Amino acid sequence: MSTSPKRTVLRIANEQDVLAQLRGTQDRIADAITAFAGTMTFVYLHALWFAVWIVCNEGVFGDGAIWDPFPFGLLTMIVSLEAIFLSTFVMVSQNRQAARENVRADLDFETNVRSEVWSVHMGRALGVDPAEVERHVQQVLAENRARMNGTPRPPTET
Repeated sequence: MSTSPKRTVLRIANEQDVLAQLRGTQDRIADAITAFAGTMTFVYLHALWFAVWIVCNEGVFGDGAIWDPFPFGLLTMIVSLEAIFLSTFVMVSQNRQAARENVRADLDFETNVRSEVWSVHMGRALGVDPAEVERHVQQVLAENRARMNGTPRPPTET
């Protein structure tokens, strides 16, 4: 008889494996841009960039350094285009997050179904009446829903 522990084989897909299959190069790029755009480093770089742009175009370094005089039309256009692209990257990332949530929900559902089927089979093997257990589950759920809604508890069956 072997004393080595048996390895449990899981039949449920790993969420990270499923998500990795859905993620392409474009998704990785969009996620990286969105992740960087959400940092303080991004804010500091933009503040520095705007400050240098404005200082140069106000003539602090002479008239030769002015390429976008006040009201900074070129800067406005660049910032507007950047905002359009960044909002698009954020939407792409949000769509991917929604896909991740769907994968998680599907895996959770599969896990719940497996658990219920196993529970019923084990209960039958132990001589437990599944119908009685289900009546009790429904009663507990009704009580919890009533408590969450702030309504009086339904009468309990004995």
